Amino acid sequence: MFRYEKDGDGIVVVTMDMPGGANVMNAAYRDAMKETVERLEAEQGLAGVVFASAKSTFFAGGDLTMLVAETEAGADFFAWVEEGKGFLRRLERLPVPVVAAINGAALGGGYEICLACNRRIVVNDPKATVGVPEVTLGLLPGAGGCVRIPALIGLEKALPVLLRGRPHKPEEALKLGLVDEMVPTREDLIPAAKDWIKASPDSAVQPWDRKGFVHPGGGAQHPKVRQVIAFAPTMLIKETRGLIPAPEAILDVAANSLRMSFDSALRFESRRFCGVVRSQEAKNMTTAFFFQMQALNKGGSRPEAPRWAPKSSAVLGAGMMGSGIAHAHATRGISAVVTDRSPEKAEGGREKAVALLDGAAKKGRLSAERRDAAAKLLCASTNDALGTPDVIVEAVFEDLALKERIIAETFPALAEGGIYGSNTSTLPIGLLAEACPEPERFVGLHFFSPVEKMRLVEIIRGEKTSDETLAKAFDYVQAIGKIPVVVNDGRGFFTSRVFGTYLDEGCALLRDGASPALIERAGWVAGMPVGPLQVFDEVSLELSNKVAEAHRMLDERLGVENGFPADKTATAAVVAKMLAAGRGGRHYGGGFYDYGEGGRRLWPGLSDLAERSEAVTLEEARDRLLYRMSLETLRCLEEGVLTSERDGNIGSIFAFGFPASTGGAIQFARGEGLEAFRSRAETLTQRWGARFAPPADALARLSRSDALAA
Repeated sequence: MFRYEKDGDGIVVVTMDMPGGANVMNAAYRDAMKETVERLEAEQGLAGVVFASAKSTFFAGGDLTMLVAETEAGADFFAWVEEGKGFLRRLERLPVPVVAAINGAALGGGYEICLACNRRIVVNDPKATVGVPEVTLGLLPGAGGCVRIPALIGLEKALPVLLRGRPHKPEEALKLGLVDEMVPTREDLIPAAKDWIKASPDSAVQPWDRKGFVHPGGGAQHPKVRQVIAFAPTMLIKETRGLIPAPEAILDVAANSLRMSFDSALRFESRRFCGVVRSQEAKNMTTAFFFQMQALNKGGSRPEAPRWAPKSSAVLGAGMMGSGIAHAHATRGISAVVTDRSPEKAEGGREKAVALLDGAAKKGRLSAERRDAAAKLLCASTNDALGTPDVIVEAVFEDLALKERIIAETFPALAEGGIYGSNTSTLPIGLLAEACPEPERFVGLHFFSPVEKMRLVEIIRGEKTSDETLAKAFDYVQAIGKIPVVVNDGRGFFTSRVFGTYLDEGCALLRDGASPALIERAGWVAGMPVGPLQVFDEVSLELSNKVAEAHRMLDERLGVENGFPADKTATAAVVAKMLAAGRGGRHYGGGFYDYGEGGRRLWPGLSDLAERSEAVTLEEARDRLLYRMSLETLRCLEEGVLTSERDGNIGSIFAFGFPASTGGAIQFARGEGLEAFRSRAETLTQRWGARFAPPADALARLSRSDALAA
């Protein structure tokens, strides 16, 4: 488990090699660390210690399954946390230097082990990242990270590390002071560690244990530090809206650690950690962002098939969407031909893609070498000169007849074994596939705008899409650095269908007489990126009307009535009145808001849209927005549009910004408690209508399953 080897110079190398694929802070780790620390404390002739790893990573962090299951608010869990931290405290109080030889990722608890060492040496490998990502899971570092990082690099530098949770590559970590030395290869790690121990026998005492220690950048009374502490809570609330306990707890511990003794600060961190672990928000976020995201990334929604790596592509349509897709291809080493009706338009699309590369390079997100290499992979052409690409992505305007014509014309260019994807937000894939000579190789690929910022791609399986094509689509989406969620065909699929209910409920609240300011505030309080009226302005009411008209025509073609969007009468009525008043959205000069030099203000004429005067509280408006989206997501699960909870949760967060604190639109129902969720939905149904009726089969399915396995 932990190999213990002492050399002739008295230096012990402890090599962590726990059962399984990674070293993890579980019960076995605690036994191994306890035994190792006790042995080191008793070791005669000890000159130094090196902690190394036999895995490809250094240490993966804590046992999250155990933390998600923790519900008891008692002294036992606190004592358990304190005991684990005590091993690290004893480690850093050894009378000899201790070095962490970081051969791979050291994140969370893994990096906290490194912090308890006197020196941290990392290999120059981009995979050897260090950091404390707990906040992204709704947690805080609980093994000393909130206390040791400020003591190591100062509070001002520490807060972004703790509150953003971003892993840091070796060069950046060295610059920040999170590591002390970088070596070229893994083979250099232990020799470098031993050399430092021999050259620094008097370096066994940690800086924070030395008499007169002052935090880098100043202590709690330093004017600059006081300013950071004073303004940080306001900035935090602006980002989290008070919906996630972990960031506030991290700030509390980190700031107060400057005012306490070191051991008191560690104990305070344990108290805050125990409280946060038991919060519903932590359980929601850990479930979604760790367990469900991990399952998704490992191919939980991917059919069994050989892995596929596309090398070339053609993107049909040189608008912002097409150029963004081409940019995503080129940055990941896939050549992309940007096409349009004329060479000039195609070249314009290529130039937009190159401009995105330039912008990333200017901000330091892309090296000059990678920028140049990606730019060379971009070219422009017309639709009759595509080459033989592995992937064709049709990204023309959302017009059924246009898409059908383009698909039929361009499919013959596709390479043998390649896949053809249509970037559509609502048009049925099965219908579009009728224009494709080989519908089994046709799939929906719903990108989100702006492509360079939005991480999700919704993969839509048509009735005739083969397992092989679906698997290749999954591999392709991962190859361009996006998150793939897989759904079945249906009007609006999943993301557009559910996002439409957010806009519709905003319109319904207007219709019911809720004040526009309250509606927007309800969206903010709920945790949505922006209120429903503001986002509708950005989408544009004109576009909404055009899409609705296109679907009315589609209904006629399919011989159905109100096929999509279902139950959106509020949107139709409000949009009609707004367009009659010349209010088409921000792009058209104004919609729900007026736009001018003084900023954005709600249009005074919105009060005329009310058809009734109901008493709507802020809490009820918030619930109407969240429950409407969650219930529609559950209906997608019940109808088979969604096939797993994880796709519903991850898709809802990354596609339309369902609040991260809830863990996603389905986990929201679990977090509320399924019976409490059902009861609240029934209450909303009684007052506001059948759109809030809880789907019994979907809720029954949730009650029978475990969120971690769903």
